[in-house]
Amino acid sequence: MSTEERPGPDLTVMRKHYQHEGLVEGRLEADPISQFTRWFHEADEAGVVEPNAMVVSTAGADGRPTSRTVLLKSYDRRGFVFFTNYGSRKGTDLAANPQASLLFPWIPLARQVIVGGRVEKVGRDETAAYFRTRPHGSQLGAWASEQSSPVEGREVLEQRYADLAARYPEGEGVPVPPFWGGYRVIPETVEFWQGRENRLHDRLVYLAEPDGGWRVERLCP
Repeated sequence: MSTEERPGPDLTVMRKHYQHEGLVEGRLEADPISQFTRWFHEADEAGVVEPNAMVVSTAGADGRPTSRTVLLKSYDRRGFVFFTNYGSRKGTDLAANPQASLLFPWIPLARQVIVGGRVEKVGRDETAAYFRTRPHGSQLGAWASEQSSPVEGREVLEQRYADLAARYPEGEGVPVPPFWGGYRVIPETVEFWQGRENRLHDRLVYLAEPDGGWRVERLCP
């Protein structure tokens, strides 16, 4: 029997029965960044692999959405920051439509956080400060890859990398690529989702107010 003919698992019966403690309004932090910090620490302490991994969804001028997993590199009350090639698909999307959605899938805890908001580039000083913290190989990789562009083969990437490694040996400063930098997602909505029994999940969302404050709504699961 070929792989195509082999029956796959029955997806209709694949489900987990969540037994986790609920999320109630009275136990929420006053703002979504404080609540995110609390949940982030709990995900890290629970051993969630790469708790800063998030699905970044964007849509360009054509309206077609795309998603990819990116690592969150910093956050504060101004927003959530990640770095990428400006010429990547997400970079060109954001140039045309500076809005994004972030999804943190903390599956072992039956939790997810969804952030929605407008996006702006971070300053070059902030980009340079982060770039200097990257391992030498990752710095070279940012130069070697024309992210999202077609490439003839892996050997082309490896040759580019080898050429860069010869030009910038370990210990020598690698300049920040002018086509690479950070984006900050400025939150307008932040939803905290907690899996519950019988699919009656808890969904509490913070909504930004014009005065800079936040109000909380409970959504049906």
